[in-house]
Amino acid sequence: MRTFQGSRSRRFFRRAIATNGVPDRVVIDRSGANLAGLQAVNAVLKFTGAGKTIEVLQVKYLNNILEQDHRFIKKITDPMKGFKSVTSAAATLAGIETAHMIRKGQLLENGMSAFQQFAALAE
Repeated sequence: MRTFQGSRSRRFFRRAIATNGVPDRVVIDRSGANLAGLQAVNAVLKFTGAGKTIEVLQVKYLNNILEQDHRFIKKITDPMKGFKSVTSAAATLAGIETAHMIRKGQLLENGMSAFQQFAALAE
């Protein structure tokens, strides 16, 4: 099973690198699959002579800023037992993210309350 997961993460990292370029470092949790995928990508980078490998930083806990920010989404979506289509998942997640950004004060306020901002976006 680990090899399957490693190959899945390897494909993910290859696509991400093809889209965004080779990062300097990647922060992951203690997942063996992610580590195996990154090690395989680093081996390919060394073999092809790219001259640049990815530094892998493993963090045992959810100290990763990205994970902390998405914890609230997991809390809301876990009871839903998944989505039936990608379109409904994208719309639901975008709405949850927007509401959370308004609540955190990350959008321009212009003196409006959180409800007024959300209503203005919904128009």
